[in-house]
Amino acid sequence: MTRLGDRFPDADLPHVALGTAPTPVRRLDGLDLDAEVWIKDEGVFGDGAWGGNKVRKLEWIIPEAHRRGTSTLFTVGGIGTHWGLAAALYGREHGLHTVLGLVDQPVDDHVREQLRRLDASGATLHRYPSVGRLKVAAPWILARHASWSLRSPPRLPYYLPAGGSSPVGSLGYVEASLEIAAQVEAGLMPEPATIVTAVGSGGTAAGLLLGLRLAGLRTRVLGVVVNDSFRLDAVTVSRLANRTAALLRDRGADVSIDLGPDDLTASDEWMGATYGATTADGQAALDRAAGIDLELEPVYTAKALGAVRTLGRDLDGPVLFLQTHGPRPEA
Repeated sequence: MTRLGDRFPDADLPHVALGTAPTPVRRLDGLDLDAEVWIKDEGVFGDGAWGGNKVRKLEWIIPEAHRRGTSTLFTVGGIGTHWGLAAALYGREHGLHTVLGLVDQPVDDHVREQLRRLDASGATLHRYPSVGRLKVAAPWILARHASWSLRSPPRLPYYLPAGGSSPVGSLGYVEASLEIAAQVEAGLMPEPATIVTAVGSGGTAAGLLLGLRLAGLRTRVLGVVVNDSFRLDAVTVSRLANRTAALLRDRGADVSIDLGPDDLTASDEWMGATYGATTADGQAALDRAAGIDLELEPVYTAKALGAVRTLGRDLDGPVLFLQTHGPRPEA
């Protein structure tokens, strides 16, 4: 069973299909890696608007917005946010307008191009120089984009944390873990000892952690932290995994798992000076990936693969690299 709805058929788990599963796995060769490394290509997940790991989260977030009766999403990120663009594009396809609170980050060609896409996406953009300024402005943004009526209280936008990393959004990677378990059972790859993923907001790692335990896999999650805007250590990620488990229980699923910080590793060793800053390990991964037609980006996936290249055989057993970058046609 690779779908949460199949695993928990009596649970109240509204879902909308935005991509085709399962995403493919293959042995990753040609990078001079001192370990047995496999790749799961989440970049192909999406219906054509924009791909990657953000789309899995939106499969659960969009129907939750409809459940709440809202027509507006409000979410936050850096000015180069892939999450914000995915929310804007897929939300628009499903009758939702997206409002983005954006924070400045180091600017390179990748970020400039992403800003151009955001401008063309139809989302309403509010840009600030720091996280602190955005937090101060957030109540005004919510009020500004609320639906007002003389006969009922104002209906605020559905607020989503950066990256869609709420318990609802994390369901996408609970389901992805069930998919990984099915691919292992089918003999498409060995059971990974470690899954390596970039951690920009925590939802992907939290969902993976919970889903792996639900699937009965012993695989450990290594989260390569790339964001210093808020706390993203093992305590934070495991708490989000437990909140996701609580959501499943509240919706009628039989889940008794309790997770703690010892159940995963989260490290900011490969982040660099700040969110979005380039690093030598990340650039080396980008250079090597270009030679084998593996498309990374500098903020998340290059740093995660850089960690794999640095650690090599220090990572026990087969390693599964989660390729979460998924460029798609223009906005």
